[in-house]
Amino acid sequence: MGTWTDTAFTRMLGIELPIVLGPMGGASSTGLVAIVSRAGGLGSYGAYGLSGERILDVARDIRERTDRPFALNIWIPHDGGDDYRPDEEEFARHLAPLTGWFEELGVPLPVRPERLMPSHEEQVEAVLEARPAALSFVFGAPAPGILDRARSLGITTMGTASTVAEAVFLEQSGVDVIVASGLEAGGHRVSFLRPAEESLIGNLALIPQVADAVGAPVVAAGGIADGRGVAAALTLGADAAQLGTAFLATDESAASAPHRAKLWSTEAETTALTRAFSGRLARGIPNSLSRAADAGELPIAPFPLQGWLLGKLKAAAVEQGRTDLISLWAGQSARLLRHHDATDLIRALADDAGKRLP
Repeated sequence: MGTWTDTAFTRMLGIELPIVLGPMGGASSTGLVAIVSRAGGLGSYGAYGLSGERILDVARDIRERTDRPFALNIWIPHDGGDDYRPDEEEFARHLAPLTGWFEELGVPLPVRPERLMPSHEEQVEAVLEARPAALSFVFGAPAPGILDRARSLGITTMGTASTVAEAVFLEQSGVDVIVASGLEAGGHRVSFLRPAEESLIGNLALIPQVADAVGAPVVAAGGIADGRGVAAALTLGADAAQLGTAFLATDESAASAPHRAKLWSTEAETTALTRAFSGRLARGIPNSLSRAADAGELPIAPFPLQGWLLGKLKAAAVEQGRTDLISLWAGQSARLLRHHDATDLIRALADDAGKRLP
């Protein structure tokens, strides 16, 4: 490899390529994480919604596949949503607009759970016990004590910013690496200092401003899907590039087959921001459910209840090919997709970026 691979980020993590697999929540797979890490990049697994026990299982599975560095990603409690516990009346009211689809798909109506999400403390303890090379997170910064414990265990911490102010906040909080997430990125907009709608900055503007504002290594995320994007991110001042949609579209991701097919279709050329699938703003391919919600024709339950309810429909919807009822997360780079095989993708990224950078 050329000198372009020798950055503050690769040195910090002990990896060979400044390429990061975006943590993709329910679409993460341990096999994909291992492929990226074995190739010299940083594989990341999105542990959103996983219990502590499941996080430990995931870490063990990754280590059975590779001895290279990898990251685990969790969400920071934000706006009180993580502890939201609807009473029976609230639960029934938010379930009511969806009952027709439960009946149509043949799925029994769900009953109100004791908790909608695993506790943040449970997830943190599991990640620290698992001791990945990196702990990445979105929607803010962990408590100082958590950062101190991670540091004492040799775990690099990576926080995600959608604005320069958020990047500065994360660095001042003691975070080791800043992920600058442009508005082009698929999935959730992870803004936390101001509303997501007021924090939409494209990467051409965001990356150099963040690089100038912080001393920590910067990882660029959003709209990067080929070697040109990797080279551009590093030229703008980033120390690594994070890719989500390009890896999500590979056969090794845990995205459903209908979701992956949509990423390769012309429909993926249009993406939109919506709260329809989780109650929080996220970018994906529009479908009839998101359009109805965005038009005010379908009420949206608060986070995380909306995602929990639709999650109960997902398996049946996927099985029945109902892409009108599932989230189709995607960034703005679908026209750049070329590789169905993750190994081919990361090889092409490295080869092409290497030709463009010294």
